[in-house]
Amino acid sequence: MLRRTLGTRDITLFAIACIIGTRWIPAAAHAGPGAILLWLLGALGLSIPLSIAVAALTVRHPQAGGMYVWAKQDFGPTHGFLCFWLYWLGIVVWFPGAAMFYVGAATGSENRTLLVAVSLAAIWIALGANMRGVKTGQRTADLGAAASWSLALILVIAAIRTHHSATTFHLIPAFNWDTVSFWSAIAFAMSGMELVGLMGAEIRDPARSIPRAAWMASIVTTLFYAGSTAAMLVLLRPDQINELNGLNRAGEAVGMPGIVAVLVLLSAVGQFGGLGAAVSRMPFAAGVDGLLPTAFGRLHPRWQTPHISMLVLGLLASALLVLLQVGDTARAAYDTIVSLMVVVGFIPFLYIFGSAWKAAHRISASVGIAVTVLAILSGLVPPSGVNRVWLFEAKIAAGTAAAIASGLLLRARRTSCPPGDRA
Repeated sequence: MLRRTLGTRDITLFAIACIIGTRWIPAAAHAGPGAILLWLLGALGLSIPLSIAVAALTVRHPQAGGMYVWAKQDFGPTHGFLCFWLYWLGIVVWFPGAAMFYVGAATGSENRTLLVAVSLAAIWIALGANMRGVKTGQRTADLGAAASWSLALILVIAAIRTHHSATTFHLIPAFNWDTVSFWSAIAFAMSGMELVGLMGAEIRDPARSIPRAAWMASIVTTLFYAGSTAAMLVLLRPDQINELNGLNRAGEAVGMPGIVAVLVLLSAVGQFGGLGAAVSRMPFAAGVDGLLPTAFGRLHPRWQTPHISMLVLGLLASALLVLLQVGDTARAAYDTIVSLMVVVGFIPFLYIFGSAWKAAHRISASVGIAVTVLAILSGLVPPSGVNRVWLFEAKIAAGTAAAIASGLLLRARRTSCPPGDRA
């Protein structure tokens, strides 16, 4: 049985570590000062409605599994499994792209062997810590959160000490293809609170702890993103920044490239650990229900954690990381992975807000559904760096169709197997 060891402080820091991703700061800064307003809109349109939904639904269903349990209870077992499957695949796709970004941003190196080796180490250090227990893993998440905030503080202090801003500020976002495609990134960067629901069986007094943690995490992360973006734009012009080299440039601008590099890597390990620990609870719950092989529903005899789920996640993410090095590794391929991650990963949010609607949170659920649909549509818009638009759209369509079809086929196979064959 999973142990209830997490309090309000633990959940708040866990949520912050899962939501905050330093990779989105240079992406926002590249979009220009109008991104600051987009961060605020993202908080109002997604982060706050999501916090309301997660707090209500976790109290309503305080067992492990989060959105899988919610969708199963409200829409049936097939939808519960599909919700879990798509979200889990979205995280599997997220891991290798994020690992390569963080390691590349920290080292400034383009050596593939180095990038892959350090990326694999970051993934397995984070997952390994969480296999030893949620408290051990929480220390990794706490370290990642502290590193992210230290990085933001360095940027803000350097911006305050700068006499002349490199960027002329305006609040209205520029509307072009780059900005539209970035809307989905804004929404994705503000998500993460849903992962708290996956830890529902390990939270002490969820009715009291989760609402407090949800609101604190939403406010803190909004200030983090808006403040860090503004600071980076004071130091550098938008045309000097892109998602892949922005943090390197910022480290050089503040005269602390080594310290910034270490903080980027630590923030990555914290986020890997938080996401890995949380999403492993979904295959665990599905394994207990017999929708996946029963090994997924086992707990480690000593650490009492779903270690098989974590191992499978790590192995798939590692394999995908290596496979990404074959063939096209240009910026267009990176953009395709990010868009596929957003489109596939946001479909489960329709289930989350649908469950919130059924739980009588109609206004916040309606706002969340509208923003989710907008994020999915924005993810279909190719960034300006994509030259062959038809290939970009074909990859997104094929990847999304494959994700949905594989979930439906796996669900059909498990339900058609006699109980004795589900080992």
